[in-house]
Amino acid sequence: MSLVPRGTNELSSPWIQAGRLAFLALYAVTVLAALAWAFSNVRQIDPQNRAVVLHFGALDRIQNAGLLLAWPRPFEQVILLPAADRVIERRVENLLRSDAALQADRVATFATPLSDALAGSGYLLTGDAGVVQLDVRVFYKVTEPYAFVLQGEHVLPALDRLVTRSAVALTAARDLDTILVARPELIGAGSQAAERRERLRGDLVQGINQRLADLAATGQGLGIEVARVDVQSSLPGPAVNAFNAVLTASQQADKAVANARTEAEKLTQTANEQADRTLQVAHAQASERLAKASADTATVLSLAKAQQQGTDPQMLLRLYRERMPKILGQAGSVTTVNPKDDSRLIIQGAAQ
Repeated sequence: MSLVPRGTNELSSPWIQAGRLAFLALYAVTVLAALAWAFSNVRQIDPQNRAVVLHFGALDRIQNAGLLLAWPRPFEQVILLPAADRVIERRVENLLRSDAALQADRVATFATPLSDALAGSGYLLTGDAGVVQLDVRVFYKVTEPYAFVLQGEHVLPALDRLVTRSAVALTAARDLDTILVARPELIGAGSQAAERRERLRGDLVQGINQRLADLAATGQGLGIEVARVDVQSSLPGPAVNAFNAVLTASQQADKAVANARTEAEKLTQTANEQADRTLQVAHAQASERLAKASADTATVLSLAKAQQQGTDPQMLLRLYRERMPKILGQAGSVTTVNPKDDSRLIIQGAAQ
């Protein structure tokens, strides 16, 4: 017969001990969970972030880098935001050509043209009826944490729409050559176009920030500011091929014109040389003939002048006597005729 009390055996029962251990474990887990919940919003804020604390859903305070002490949910809610000097990159997918349009480009033919929605996807119309594609990356900062938290998941879609609207308005107000170098042959003549190409990013940033300011003025601000944008402009594939063909044709035409001008210059030089040579020969011959004529007429002119002046009355008689013997000496026969006697006539061809 056992001498141990009955109550002692019941307290030392394995089931009772297991229940006790389970209770202690549950109690410990509950205490740990309560502590974890109580300190769930006690955290370290990294330097690249800041926290917005909501007290029962209302905006309460902003905590920069450092240790954050806040009540657990649902008393206070902590939302992490980028720091004031942190720049966030966002690529605007709305301006890119859609996957459906790219797929359609690979299978489209002249017999099955693309629809208007697919054909115009990712392309913007310029002020001179050109087409251009812009790949825009936006770098923005969170300037108003309260507004950023209030907008929540609507911030990025709204930013995409604002960038798209600004890009459409900007390209519509510009020529194609003020957006990208579409025609290299006009670079030298388009100094103003080159300056506007340099201002493209600045004008786009200004347009986006202006629309953000308009939203903030109506109480619907996104709480962000665009610091800069990166823009990569390009032409559609068919347009690139067409521009290359036009550029090649222009280069060939310029080359042909240059060759024609060279040949024309050579012909002009040859003609000028021949003309100069002919003119020199003509001048030389004219000078020679003039000198010969002057020499031949010098005696006659001097005699005529003397006769006109009457300085030598016997000049004709003297010349006659000096020249006639020489003339008569060269004749085979001489027939003299008395001008006052017509008894003897000289008939041409008559036999003597």
